[in-house]
Order: sequence, then structure tokens, then C-alpha cells
Amino acid sequence: MPGSTDGLSVCGPLPAGRNKRLLTVEGHFFAHSRLEMFQVLKQDGQSKARLGRLTLSHGVVDTPAFMPVGTAATVKAMPHDYLESLDSQIILANTYHLYLRPGDERIARLGGLHKFMSWTRCIVTDSGGYQIFSQRDLISVSQEGARFKSHLDGSRHFFTPEKSMMVQQRLGADIMTVLDECIPYPSTHFEAAKSLELTLHWAERCKRSYSTQMSGRQALFGIVQGSVYPDLRQHAVERLQEIDFAGYAIGGLSVGEPKELMYEVTAQCGELLPEGFPRYLMGVGTPPDLLECVALGVDMFDCVLPTRNARNGYLFTSRGRLSIKNACYAEDVRPIDERCLCQVCRRFSRSYLRHLYMAGEIVSSVYNTLHNLHFYLDLMAKIRESIASQNFLEFKRNFLGEYCSEDETVRSRDISSI
Repeated sequence: MPGSTDGLSVCGPLPAGRNKRLLTVEGHFFAHSRLEMFQVLKQDGQSKARLGRLTLSHGVVDTPAFMPVGTAATVKAMPHDYLESLDSQIILANTYHLYLRPGDERIARLGGLHKFMSWTRCIVTDSGGYQIFSQRDLISVSQEGARFKSHLDGSRHFFTPEKSMMVQQRLGADIMTVLDECIPYPSTHFEAAKSLELTLHWAERCKRSYSTQMSGRQALFGIVQGSVYPDLRQHAVERLQEIDFAGYAIGGLSVGEPKELMYEVTAQCGELLPEGFPRYLMGVGTPPDLLECVALGVDMFDCVLPTRNARNGYLFTSRGRLSIKNACYAEDVRPIDERCLCQVCRRFSRSYLRHLYMAGEIVSSVYNTLHNLHFYLDLMAKIRESIASQNFLEFKRNFLGEYCSEDETVRSRDISSI
């Protein structure tokens, strides 16, 4: 194999001057970042899907994994013990929101985010970039950073790559992400290229700040931007690998682009990103999206869909999404999903859950969220089982063959060869 050294097979040459260790992956050895270990346990024989294990400061994460979104140090409407009962190994918290309230310095004084929220498992923090660039009160962006107004009180703030690293260090997440600029779809090639150069400049500064300040207990992921342009995505991957991160996120998708374009960009990034490192697709997605993108080699996902949909009365089932507020469920004694083994489906009827939602009962959001997160996390567990048993594509086809929703009809299709 290329890059063989001292009798060991290495996936590609070791970058000069890098302090790397070798990681065993299905009999091969991969150059790996010094901060955490990612192990590929099984590779699907008919797609890019892979079964993995990510070892972090606060535990092990089995991949492919879905990470519930806990924006303000809590997954909305979801007590921690419920999350733990669902075996949620990792959640995502929001740097921007926690910086503004209650403040990263306060959280640090109280022992860090894990202790503050009494969560003993793993946490990822985003950089705050998406929230800064998606809000209306953005003031200006420069090579130095981004100036913006707080959506809470109008106070002015300045986020630099170094400050994003400092805030995330104080929070103490297991995985941090670099500050990046998020642009809308559609954007011209010129706009996307200009934005990408800024993101790569910030990534270098994040890495320098991280290398000199971090304690070694937090991993740093780079973020691949470049809109829907293949040449820009390739450039991003190449530069980020030169900078050297512990893992790589795919950003800038699920922002309004056509679904097939999202899959094409994800497929390209899956081909380009190094094998021995975790791949994280940010902000995606629906149950079919998870299956399609696992087939393209993605290891980690986060999305507000299961929790936000739950609070708005939309529940995921093996046959698609249903709206519990519809009148047809007023006397429906069936569970949400007759195949589901969650606490809600084992105990409550659609009729009762509709009543709770229509009456505005707080517990409606709790039950709906519990069910939706069970559905997502159970789907990921079944995906992992299917990869382990080498029947992932069969599982994928069967799932998509039955799954439909009020918004779309999804039929089994194999895009693993994109």
C-alpha cells in the first residue's frame, strides 16, 4: 500500500512534521490526529457506509450517529434521564447562544458545560458562525472576524476565530468546530470562492489558537465549505487536510439547495475526505437524508427536525411523518407507530396525544419529542446493525420503500455510486 512505513500499511503518506499516531482500522493503519481515536470497524461492501467508534473525553460514540440538538444546554422538552434512556451518546450545544446567555465565563466558573448541565456524556459545540451569519443584526464581516448585535438585548459583539476557540474551550465540549462563514443558496461562484478563502483563513487561525491554548481533552473539527461548486469543495478539503484536524464537518448544505445537489456535494466530500477521520454532515436531516448520506460515507449528523417537528405536532413513523393535530386522529386508538417500542407508543394512543397537543398541554412536547428522538436514534442503531451484518443497502431499500410523508414521497433509490 502507498505510504508503507516500518512494515505498517498507512493510508496515504504521513504529512511532514506532523505528530501523528497510527490507528488500526480493519487491519490497516491510518495516520490519525493526536487528540482522539476514530476506528472504522466495518466497511459496507456495496456502498460507502461504515460502522465506526469515536472515543472522546466523556465516552465512546458509535457511528453512524445522530446528535440531538441542545441549543441552550438542553434538548428542548427532553429531561436528561429520558435522553439517557434513549442511549443518546452525544448531543450538540450552541456556542453563540451559550456565549450570550448565560455566558461562557460563567459556565467555566461553574465547572464547564458538562458539570453545568449535569450531562456526563459527549458534547459537540458549533462555532457560532451559522447563527451569526443567519441573523439579521450582523453588522460586518472582515478578515479579523464578525461584528454582530445580540438578538437578546442589542449589545454589540465581535467574534474572531481566536474568540470562538476561547469560548468553546471554556465550555469544555468534547468536539469543537472552527469558525466559518455560512453563505446562502444560491450564491455565485465568485461569492462562494471569496467566502471560502475567508473560512480557510479563519480555520488556520482557529488551529493555531487551538494548538497553543487547548488542554488536549478537546478535539477540533475543520468545516468544508464551498457551496455547490465541486472545485471549491475540493480546494477546501485539500487545504483543511494541510491544516490538520481531528475530524471534518461538511457545512453549507441544507440551506435551500435541491436535494440531489446536497447528495452530490456530500458524495464528493465523502470521496475526498481522508478515510481514517470522522465525517460530520451539519444540519441534516430527514430520515431518508440520514440513510442516503450514510451510504455516501457520513459518520455523524445533527438536526433540529425531530425536536422542532415534535413541538409542532409532527411525528415520525416507519411509514412517514404524520400530523397529530389532524382531526382524523381524534378517535384513533392506535399508537403513533405500531412498530415502535418507545415509552410513548407502548402507553398512549394517537387520540390522547392529539388531545394533549390541541389542549396546549406542556407534556405534549415532552411525549412527542421522546417519540421522535427514539425514532431517530433507533433508526441509527438499525443502520449500524445493518452495516455490521453487511445488509445495509437492503435495509435502506426496505425503509425507503415504505417511508412517505405529507410533504414528500420517498421511494428507494440507490445513489451510492454518485
